[in-house]
Amino acid sequence: MREASFTLMSALAVAGASGQSTPGNPQYELSNGTTKIVFHLPDPQNGFYRGTRFDWAGVIAELRSQGHTYFDQWFSRVDPSVHDFTYDGSELVVGPCTGATGPVEEFSALGYDEAKAGGTFVKIGVGVLRKSEEAKYDSLHLYEMVDPGKWHIKKAKHSIEFSQDIQDASSGYGYHYEKTMELATDKPVLTIKHQLTNQGARPIRTEIYDHNFLAIDRQPPGPNVAIRLPFQIVPVLAPEKDLAEFRGNEVVYLKTLTGEDRVYGIMRGFSESPADYNIRIENAKLGAGLTIVGDQPLKRVAIWSIRAVFAVEPFIEISVEPGQTATWMYAYTFGNPASSKR
Repeated sequence: MREASFTLMSALAVAGASGQSTPGNPQYELSNGTTKIVFHLPDPQNGFYRGTRFDWAGVIAELRSQGHTYFDQWFSRVDPSVHDFTYDGSELVVGPCTGATGPVEEFSALGYDEAKAGGTFVKIGVGVLRKSEEAKYDSLHLYEMVDPGKWHIKKAKHSIEFSQDIQDASSGYGYHYEKTMELATDKPVLTIKHQLTNQGARPIRTEIYDHNFLAIDRQPPGPNVAIRLPFQIVPVLAPEKDLAEFRGNEVVYLKTLTGEDRVYGIMRGFSESPADYNIRIENAKLGAGLTIVGDQPLKRVAIWSIRAVFAVEPFIEISVEPGQTATWMYAYTFGNPASSKR
């Protein structure tokens, strides 16, 4: 096992524009013969993703399994002047906080509401950030990096482990965070394991979701794509009519997304059992699909789609008292939907 470690110094100040894949971006590859995963590694100067929204650990540059690409770069370029995303002719341009790839995760901000303007708050997987003049937290805003903490990376043949240590005396939050991405040796299965130890003075109450920027074979989402859940969907916010709809236990696209089409919806209907964290995504035309299973109860589920990418966003809650540790995991299984049970 190889290990690399580095400390991201506060002198680096502000996270820069990210999302530009260049030969200087540090990467690491896992492969088991049927599935290949290329990771972008955290790096304060040359990292692919240096935004302050998503967890820096486990950003996937590319995931290919059994002849299909599931995760890939879905946007054209990053522009620091863009707040979220926009269109420039045929190009899809994103801001530095949106420009991530793969099944990236976002934790809710810790201590933002209590901090004064210029004070500090914490984002797990990112670091200690400086509060802006705005009273309300904005996940798309690029906040000043005060202390990204200390990261360690352990690399093995079929896994990579990231860990981060943060202590912020000003906000009272501190933690040790571990995230392990493990590729099965003989199956198309990626397991993402998390461990969060509260080393601060305050309880950690956070919501976390996985954005799942899926771009299967770079094809736009449309009627060939079906998203199935193990419960009858109860709409909280129905998706845009004429583009998609909730139908029983499925999300169905009514047309292939083009131009500036956008789909967004929020659903409930699940129970308190972790068994309802079981999401099946299939593209019948491509013969490609995957299942995402988690071990925590769902809080809500959102969908977000544009012509270049579609996302199923399952939310969960994590609560950790000082001195305690919480664990959770997800498993991604890639395979042909024709062989799955309906």
